[in-house]
Amino acid sequence: MSAITLDITRLGAEGDGIAETANGPVYVPFSHPGDRLKVAVEKSQGTIMAITEPSPDRIAPVCRHFGPDGENGACGGCSLQHVDPALYAEFKRGLVVNALRSKGIDVEVGALIAAHPGERRRAVFAARKTEKELLLGFNQAGSHHIVNISECAVLKPSIVARLEDIRIVGRALAPNAEAFRMAVLETLTGLDISVEGMPKLSDQQRQSAIAIILKLRGIARVSVDGEILIEPTRPIVRFGDIEASPPAGGFTQATVEAEEAMAELVSGIVGKAKAVADLFAGSGTFALRLAQQSKVHAVEGDAPSVAALEQAARKRQGLKPLTTERRDLFRRPMMASELKHFDAVVFDPPRAGAESQSKELARSTVRKIAAVSCNPLTLARDLSILVAGGYRVVAVTPIDQFLWSPHVEVVAALERPKK
Repeated sequence: MSAITLDITRLGAEGDGIAETANGPVYVPFSHPGDRLKVAVEKSQGTIMAITEPSPDRIAPVCRHFGPDGENGACGGCSLQHVDPALYAEFKRGLVVNALRSKGIDVEVGALIAAHPGERRRAVFAARKTEKELLLGFNQAGSHHIVNISECAVLKPSIVARLEDIRIVGRALAPNAEAFRMAVLETLTGLDISVEGMPKLSDQQRQSAIAIILKLRGIARVSVDGEILIEPTRPIVRFGDIEASPPAGGFTQATVEAEEAMAELVSGIVGKAKAVADLFAGSGTFALRLAQQSKVHAVEGDAPSVAALEQAARKRQGLKPLTTERRDLFRRPMMASELKHFDAVVFDPPRAGAESQSKELARSTVRKIAAVSCNPLTLARDLSILVAGGYRVVAVTPIDQFLWSPHVEVVAALERPKK
C-alpha cells in the first residue's frame, strides 16, 4: 500500500470522492471535490491519511460517528454528511439523470425533493452481544465491525431516545455473540422491533425475553424472523388518513415525508382513472390512498402484506371497490390481456426492478403508468422497455429518503399517446 497526494475532482455513484491518476481513478470515501489529500492507496481504493487542503465547500458533519475520525469507527449509515448541500442535491439528481441517459432516455429530471435530519422512522441496526453490552449501530463500510452509536442525526429523535430500550430487547433475545439485525419502525402505537438472523430460541429463552420486554413501555411488537414474540398493542401506521398494521418485518417507506411526496406524485399521475392496478402493492401504501377515488386492484406476492392491506380496507368506510391478489409478479407478471381492464397502473418493485412486468405493460393498452423505484439503474432499464413499447416518459422526480447516503427514490410518469 502506497501513500500519495491526490486531488478530488468529483463524486462517484457510491458517494466516494474520485481522483484521476495515471493508473486510473481512485475512490476515496469521505472526500469532497476540491480536497487535496494524503491518501493510502490499494488498487483503486483510497483511505484518507490527512486532508492537506480541504475544499472550501466542505462542511462539518453533524454526527460524532461520521467519517474516518468517527467515535467507535466510521459509521456506515452515512457517507455524505460533509458534502455541500447544493452539490449533494445535484449529486442525487445526477444519479437519476445518468441512469436514464445510459438507456438513451432524454427527459428533464426535476429538482430533488429534499430530506431533512430527524425524519427516518425506520432503521435496520446491526447488533451483537458482548460480555459487557449489546453493540447496536451500523456496520462500518466494507466491514463487519459494528459502530456502537449513541446518537443519529438521521433518525427520529424519539427513536434515538429509545436506543437503550432497543438494546435491552436485543440483550434479552441474543443467545450468543453472533451478530444479528434489528429492524425498528416507529408506529403510532409504539416501536415495532423485528429481529432477524438469530438462532431459534428455546422456550425458556422466549419466556425470559418476554418478561423483560413487558417491563418496557412503548413497545408495540417484537418479532423474531417473522414470528411474533410479543405484541402488547397492534402497530399502526397511516397511509394518508387510513390506518393500517403492516406485518412483522414488513416493508414500509423509511420516512413519512418521502412517502407522502411519492403518494402525491402517484395520485397526480393516475388522475381521474376509474380503474387502477397497483403492482407490488405491499400493505397498501398507494392502493389505500387511491381507493378513495378509483377502483383499485392491488397485487402483492407477500401473503402477510396482502392480509394487512385487506384488513385496513375493511376497517375504512367509503372506499371505492378494492380487490387484492397474491401473486409473484417476478415469476408471473400480469399479462397484457389482464391489464386491458385498467386505465392506469402503479408499480413499486424492490431494487431488482420490474423487468418482466414492464415487458407486459409495454404490450398493454394502459394509458397512464406511475413507476416508483428505489434504484435508478433498474428503473432506467424498465422505462426503456416501456418507451420501446410506445410509452412516453413525461416527468421524472427524484426524492431523497435516505439522507446522506448514495440512495435516491424516483417517481416517473408515463403516458401512451392517443392514436
